[in-house]
Amino acid sequence: MENFKKYLPWAIRILISFLFLISAVAKLYPSPYFAISTFEVKQLYPMGFSEDFSVFFSRILIGIELALGLLLLQPHYLKKWVIPATIVMLAVFTTHLTIDTIQNGGNTGNCGCFGSLLPMTPIEAIIKNVIAIVLLVYLLYLLPKGATDKKNFWVLTTVTLASILAIFMMAPIQPKVVEDNADDASALPIETLDTFPTKSADSLATPAAEVKTTETPVAGTETKATDEPAPQKSGYAQYFSKADQGKKIICLFVPGCDHCRDVAKELAEMKAKNKNFPEVTVLFMNEEPEKIPEFFKFAGAEYPYKVLEVIPFWKLLGTSKDTPGVIYLWNGNKIKEWDGINEKKFVGSELQNVLKKSYSELKK
Repeated sequence: MENFKKYLPWAIRILISFLFLISAVAKLYPSPYFAISTFEVKQLYPMGFSEDFSVFFSRILIGIELALGLLLLQPHYLKKWVIPATIVMLAVFTTHLTIDTIQNGGNTGNCGCFGSLLPMTPIEAIIKNVIAIVLLVYLLYLLPKGATDKKNFWVLTTVTLASILAIFMMAPIQPKVVEDNADDASALPIETLDTFPTKSADSLATPAAEVKTTETPVAGTETKATDEPAPQKSGYAQYFSKADQGKKIICLFVPGCDHCRDVAKELAEMKAKNKNFPEVTVLFMNEEPEKIPEFFKFAGAEYPYKVLEVIPFWKLLGTSKDTPGVIYLWNGNKIKEWDGINEKKFVGSELQNVLKKSYSELKK
């Protein structure tokens, strides 16, 4: 029993330290730029932080998270500052996750607590945080007063500043850029689009008067006569002028994202096998844009593209969704979309299947 009481505080410290360290490291996966931007969207933007401030605050916050993970393993100001600061950080994020879950009325998507390395729903994150808070409060009770509370202030400042600096070094703040190689390469404003007047494949209920019949085969179909949905403004035409004309594939990618590269390569292979395959255009998030040539080289094909800043990109994709994002448009109507790497991930066979169907078949 004595040995249990002796080692229990250390066991709790190591466990919580591990959680904080793995959380900080996970927010740098699969690339620091992509992961931190995801963290900003999932955690900071919903709390009202501006884009310009978030890029700094996110790195500082992850640096503090890394520092707390390290400081929990040392004795200086452990009871007075380190453990209380850790509890406060957990409490703040638990409150935010609880409010967000209640407002959204669900428990879907990755909250970003462990980045893309270990996807976790908001409810799972709340449970994890509450357990950690209880353990830390119990740790305060277990630790003898002053026994592990040495007072070298420079240890705290050095570890904290070094951790924050390390995050800024691994993920320097990117300058804002807007690039494109689209045919309509005029300087278009990058604006936030909150919603699009689109229809899903499950509810494409269009009056018969709106259905257009043509004898000319359209891209991706092999039937002699196909009906088409009535033209509609999707919102993507502000980036690509012909986005609402015919069949189009709109992709939302991150240049350094391996999953995005795999999807781009699969689309290139599908397009190479089908001369009637819809035009593919790409909207890149402004994280490591210098990797775009490398991205297209891996994919084996180049597509018209534009680069969007982080906030417009994620709001366009949907803050509850993840990359890679693929949208199949037909005359501006959103027929099918895929996102992320889990149950809604892009599947090439699904796209090929919907491309072969007429509009009437899709409505069934």
